Amino acid sequence: MTGKGIDRQKASTALEVVRESPTVVAIVAAPALVVFGLLWWLTGFGTALLVLVLLGVVAVVGKRMLS
Repeated sequence: MTGKGIDRQKASTALEVVRESPTVVAIVAAPALVVFGLLWWLTGFGTALLVLVLLGVVAVVGKRMLS
């Protein structure tokens, strides 16, 4: 992918996976939701949201550095 846009083929494939097996998506997403809920309960919503955003930024920057 040379541009900054979303690859339509990959996006449609991901949507197809979600439609065909939502259980797999739930199993993958469940630990993240549990951690977010735990952080929210222990530290408050603002801190949990900040950690979530920071982890997202680290994931995006890390992926760009690897490619």
